[in-house]
Amino acid sequence: MKATDLPLLIAVSRPSIHPDLSRAVVAVSRPDIDADAYVGQLFSIDLAGEGAAARITRGRRDMAPRFSPDGLLLAFLRDTGDGPAQLYVAPSGGGEPVRVTDAKLGVGDYRWSPDSTRIAFTARVPEPGRYGTVDGLGAGAEAPRLITAQKFRSNGVGYTGDRRTHVFLVAVPDPTAEPAYPVAPSAAAPAPAKVASLPPARQLTQGDFEHGAIAFSPDGASLAVVAARHASRDDDLVTDVHAIDLSDAAADPRPVSGQGRAPDTGVLGIGALEWAADGTLYFLATELGESRGDFVGRGTSLFALNPGGTPRRLTDPTVHDLGEVGSAISPVDGGVIVQNRTRGRVELLRVGTDGQTSTVAAGDIAVTGHDAVAGTIVASFTNPRSEGELGVVEGGGLNQLTNFAWPLEAAGIAPLTELSIAARDGHPVHGWVLEPEGEGPHPVLLTIHGGPFAQYGVSFYDEAQVYVDAGYAVVMCNPRGAAGYGEDHARAIRHRMGTLDYTDVLAFLDGALAERGTLDPHRVGIMGGSYGGFLTAWTIAHEHRFAAAIVERGFLDPEQFVGTSDIGSFFSDEYVGVDPALVRAQSPQAVVRQVSTPTLVVHSADDLRCPLAQGERYFAALRRNGVSTELLVFPGENHELTRAGRPRHRLQRFDAILDWWARHLPTERNPQGGKP
Repeated sequence: MKATDLPLLIAVSRPSIHPDLSRAVVAVSRPDIDADAYVGQLFSIDLAGEGAAARITRGRRDMAPRFSPDGLLLAFLRDTGDGPAQLYVAPSGGGEPVRVTDAKLGVGDYRWSPDSTRIAFTARVPEPGRYGTVDGLGAGAEAPRLITAQKFRSNGVGYTGDRRTHVFLVAVPDPTAEPAYPVAPSAAAPAPAKVASLPPARQLTQGDFEHGAIAFSPDGASLAVVAARHASRDDDLVTDVHAIDLSDAAADPRPVSGQGRAPDTGVLGIGALEWAADGTLYFLATELGESRGDFVGRGTSLFALNPGGTPRRLTDPTVHDLGEVGSAISPVDGGVIVQNRTRGRVELLRVGTDGQTSTVAAGDIAVTGHDAVAGTIVASFTNPRSEGELGVVEGGGLNQLTNFAWPLEAAGIAPLTELSIAARDGHPVHGWVLEPEGEGPHPVLLTIHGGPFAQYGVSFYDEAQVYVDAGYAVVMCNPRGAAGYGEDHARAIRHRMGTLDYTDVLAFLDGALAERGTLDPHRVGIMGGSYGGFLTAWTIAHEHRFAAAIVERGFLDPEQFVGTSDIGSFFSDEYVGVDPALVRAQSPQAVVRQVSTPTLVVHSADDLRCPLAQGERYFAALRRNGVSTELLVFPGENHELTRAGRPRHRLQRFDAILDWWARHLPTERNPQGGKP
């Protein structure tokens, strides 16, 4: 694919199965260059027949569909482009949707009540006088903020202490009822009466606390919510499950999982949760150790909480990691379905109430969401040839029902070659190579993923495809520190960043060059973002074979990270430690004088994860040292530019990257000076 093929990247949301098993609904979205926005609608996928897909809404961007438990209604979020996303409901058989909420900053997560009459949802609540709550009062005229906690901002959001996420409950309107109309003026009532078209929402939580995932109890009498409602505002990662009694309007959330502490497991950071019909509350959580913050390389486990009991861990985090982005829990008879991240794939795993596990669907897939109803399991997924599809579980795999990627296939997709290369100490390093057509030898781009607790894999990777189309072979691997290979692999670089991970990526590169005679060992570039930016900067300070480098949104100066990054209060301490000499020994900024490789530094102006100053200081040091370097800054973007930035910015980024490689590592398809 070419950079201009970005609008062909079709993403598919977590599905929702209709209770009669006839169909599933997903949200399908894509980047639109002309609109400079992400657009998409809901599609219904036939489960009983040939898997035909039909568009059923026509909003600008409709997302997160969920059928009501009785199957009569379909709820979803709609972003109209003139305000934040709000909740809508429509008849499940078709009909015009009705708006349910008017949340000032938009709706986050939501859940149906078991009787289909209510919806619980989360939304940020702005402090009075901020975020447009006073007409004509702009952000620059707001009162000063008094900050008393270490963590007070979040990438992609901004300040959080003055707009906490809270939980609400709203009655579901009847979308088939006749709409209300304004009262006509008369002598008795000269001004038209205002129509109250939206049902009132009841706020269930209060206070200076963040609230996350929610789930109704099977009887609908209470609501479970993940929250950090403990006294310390600096306990960044610890969360607990609370229960809210919906029959008592004055009831405060009551902790039910022991303030994040489970027997024999330690302190927990809790994510997704789901209540099963038998009253068991399942949740996903990461154990944080006695320090209450030791998250590095920890796999996410499944826990079960029975009524009146204590949490039981059902899975072993050293064997299974259930924490892939988009992780969800789908109850089935005798257990639940979850997603397991392993060796570049994300498979579906069934976990029984006794902790026994079995693989439900595997292969060259990365599951991104799933649902299960009465024995039928459907999942959205990506694979080497598609950004997003829907499949139904059959015979240990996913029977693909959709073909949203057909325009992308017509544009051209390069295949993956999987390799395992021995590191210098014999440790296996797993990864992939993509190559252009032709005999070669092809110039090579060594790309390094972020995280570091993340993984390259069989997911469709638009960046690699664009570079292959431009004539480059792409080499990518999962060095120590990455996810999907067990806890020992992932924790091997804790307080040792730039050691085993550095030698692993070079060993994989050398192994790929040796095994693939079509790769040119004399023409190699290196690039990476976030942690990949760190390891790229570290590598070019110690290895000078590369024609050029691209350091993007990098974690480059751990000494300056604390107090400036939204995760600075824990990330640096856990990954590089707190001893000043140890921290400096893992700092690319500290060894920048050793760099001679031409380097493009790419950053986003609103990046709060790896703040812009990380890139600016690195660029300034390169300039002062006489290195050929440029700094490219994207306005209005945050740390998610490459995944969720404005479509035009994503295209402009590709143009800048290909121009850089054309100047330093030209190919026939990407020649210096312009198009061939």
